[in-house]
Amino acid sequence: MKNIYGLLGRDIGYSFSRNYFSEKFKKENLDYQYNNFDLKQIEEFSSVIENPTISGLNVTIPYKEEIMSYMNELDPIAKKIGAVNVIKFDNNGKLIGYNSDYYGFLESLKPLLNATIKKALILGTGGASKAIAYALQQLNIDYSFVSRNPDLNELRYKDLDEDIMRAYKLIINCTPLGTHPNVENYPDIPYEYLTENHVLYDLIYNPDETAFMKKGKQRNAKVSNGLQMLVLQAEKAWEIWNS
Repeated sequence: MKNIYGLLGRDIGYSFSRNYFSEKFKKENLDYQYNNFDLKQIEEFSSVIENPTISGLNVTIPYKEEIMSYMNELDPIAKKIGAVNVIKFDNNGKLIGYNSDYYGFLESLKPLLNATIKKALILGTGGASKAIAYALQQLNIDYSFVSRNPDLNELRYKDLDEDIMRAYKLIINCTPLGTHPNVENYPDIPYEYLTENHVLYDLIYNPDETAFMKKGKQRNAKVSNGLQMLVLQAEKAWEIWNS
């Protein structure tokens, strides 16, 4: 019987993961399949895991935090981050939650960094932003979250003035603003204060170049989309499932 891998999320017809792993299985001549499990609510997860042929799952928006309570065990890094995007089914049927997002981001960010980058702004506060924060800690880069509904330690978009933009030279978009089909949208930051020392990293990969990235390029900033992060986190997930 086939080993089944898959992606848990909501409204995931587009699914990078399914395309990536289906291609991988074909190329490497592996008799596996990769399915999307599109859940309207997290409670439906219980029926997904009744399938005995499932060998591993990826988790995407909006369930990276909610899924944690369904795990029998959490990898220490996933526990620290507070979000799970990889589920391993061990030989005893236990569900173990991991996070490979932080690894994908960390390794894809390293080549973009320059000596002036000491601080980062993380736009958005969802599950992905937690993995980004953890990766920045590993790189000793200070960070602040920017939110439409900030708590005490977070910045509002209207707080972003010239001084903040000059101090925070790495800006990571963890919001869905600019995702296909709404490609004209972008986070509301003062782009006029960007310089050639700034790096704008967008977790979005569709389109290849978001409005956020275009506005950065206009100010000579270095820009990247999230495709390399996705490839790296997918390969790390494969490693986890097969370890």
